Amino acid sequence: MCTTCGCGQGETKIDGQAVHDHAHAHAYVPAHSHAPGVPASRRVRIEQDILAKNDAYARENRAFLAGRRVFALNLVSSPGSGKTTLLVKTIEALKDKDKAAVAVIEGDQQTSQDAERIRATGVMAVQINTGKGCHLDAHMVGHAINELNLPERSLLMIENVGNLVCPAAFDLGEAHKVVVLSVTEGEDKPIKYPDMFRAARLMLLNKCDLLPYLDFDVDQAIAYARRVNPQIEVLRVSAKSGEGMGDWLAWLEKGAAAQ
Repeated sequence: MCTTCGCGQGETKIDGQAVHDHAHAHAYVPAHSHAPGVPASRRVRIEQDILAKNDAYARENRAFLAGRRVFALNLVSSPGSGKTTLLVKTIEALKDKDKAAVAVIEGDQQTSQDAERIRATGVMAVQINTGKGCHLDAHMVGHAINELNLPERSLLMIENVGNLVCPAAFDLGEAHKVVVLSVTEGEDKPIKYPDMFRAARLMLLNKCDLLPYLDFDVDQAIAYARRVNPQIEVLRVSAKSGEGMGDWLAWLEKGAAAQ
C-alpha cells in the first residue's frame, strides 16, 4: 500500500497543468500518506481514511459516468505490458467498425507521450502525470473527466500507471478493472500480485505472437489467475498479429450494451 511503500508525493498535473483545490468541488486528497516513526495502528487509520475518501470520489465519478451511460474501464498492468499499443489498436478497430465514441485518460509519472499516441488516432485523451505517485486515484480521474466532453454511451479507457500493487486498492469509478499480463513477464504474476488479479474482471494475456519464442506456460498462467480469482475472464490477444482482438472487441461491446 502507498502508505508504507516508500514512494514520494509529487505534484499531480493534468495535461501539464497543476491540480489545484479550488478547480474542483472536492478538497485534494493525497495519494500517499508517509509517516516515518508513526505507530502501525496510526498508519492503518491513515490508510483507511485515504481509501474512504478515495471511495467517496469514486462514487461521484461512477454516478456521473452512469448518468451518461459511459462504459469505463481501468486498465492496469506492469510497465511494458503493451497497454498503450493495445489501446491504439483497439481504438482503430472500433473506428473501423463505426462503434461507440472512445475517450482515454492516460496515467504516467512523467511525459505526455502515451496521450500523444492516443490523440494521433483522432480520439480525445487527457494525460495525468502523478509525479512520484505510483497510481491514479479517483480525485485525479474526476479532474480528468471534467476535461473530457464525454458523449452519451461512449467508452472511457483509463490507462493506469504501470504498477501491479497500489492501483489494485484504488477504485476510480470504473465499471471494471482489466489487468494486462504480457507473456514476456512470467506466468506466476497472478500469485505474486494476487490483489490486482483478484480485483480484475478480465485478464488480457497480451503479446501472444511471441509465445513461440518464449518459455511461457499459458495454462499455468490462467490457472494461477483463477486460483486467486475463480471468476476472472481471460482472453489471449496480440496487438501486433491481431490474435484475439475480435473477442476483445466483442467483450467491450457486450459490456457497453449492459452499461
